[in-house]
Amino acid sequence: MTVVDTTPATLREAPIPPDGMYEGLRILRRVPEGWEERPYDRFEVVPLGRVIGAEIRGLDLSRPLEPALREELNRALLEWKVLFFRGQHLTPERQRGFARHWGELETNPLLAAGTSEDVVRFDKGSGATPTFENIWHTDVTFRTRPALGAVLQLREVPPVGGDTLWADMAAAYDNLPAEVKDRIDGATAVHDFIPGFARFYGPERLAPFQEMFPPVEHPVVRTHPETGRRMLFVNTSFTTRITGMERAESDRLLSFLCRQAHVPEYQVRFHWQPGDIAFWDNRATQHYAVNDYAPHRRVAERVAIEGDQPF
Repeated sequence: MTVVDTTPATLREAPIPPDGMYEGLRILRRVPEGWEERPYDRFEVVPLGRVIGAEIRGLDLSRPLEPALREELNRALLEWKVLFFRGQHLTPERQRGFARHWGELETNPLLAAGTSEDVVRFDKGSGATPTFENIWHTDVTFRTRPALGAVLQLREVPPVGGDTLWADMAAAYDNLPAEVKDRIDGATAVHDFIPGFARFYGPERLAPFQEMFPPVEHPVVRTHPETGRRMLFVNTSFTTRITGMERAESDRLLSFLCRQAHVPEYQVRFHWQPGDIAFWDNRATQHYAVNDYAPHRRVAERVAIEGDQPF
């Protein structure tokens, strides 16, 4: 006779840490619900990631950008958040001209300039300070109107390493627990340039810019002005606290929110070749430049486009 043990199974106590990030099925929506996807007529789109990142083939960006082509590229940008163009080798003037189709260009006096004040040059060699690269961040959220987007071209590429990653912050928001969404609904956070730059520049370099860039508040969850999607809008470089919260509570919640960019399902990784261009939606993404190429040199030039005030 077989005896069946009907004693309920029990597990030893093993508390799960709060604010953890767990395995399992994730919501991976590339476009908003109800978004009408249409074919692209003027170029080929080759997806590089599930929700973010696509290579655009069949375009020469040195040629004039007709309005219909600009509109189709903008639709691709909204749907894929970062677009890659191989082997363009644009002059700084052509690179600036391409970016201007999306708005006025932004200057950043905190960074080294290239051939003009609206071109930022990142020249990283064996003797360069390893600044402003390998941390997940959204550009210039310390401004009242952070950049709409940026056009980055690699002039010189190391033989190994130097990739860049981007993360889709709408996907990051979609997958937050309901109780976290409730906590941050309508919340604002303070953004300041000093934390992101004080690791590399001394007070004498930064103090003159304090009046130009006072702390600003932005929504913790911003709404994309063109797609209507809700997106996490806090980052490790510039977000200092959530308004109205005790410091310990704010620090813990910000740490959890910023870690969402680390999830590989929300990311795309791009391996550069000389002359390649990336054009990303700064409203919808964070990015991370991998600093694994020393002692080799990596030279990039970036043009940023003025944005709007987050809401």
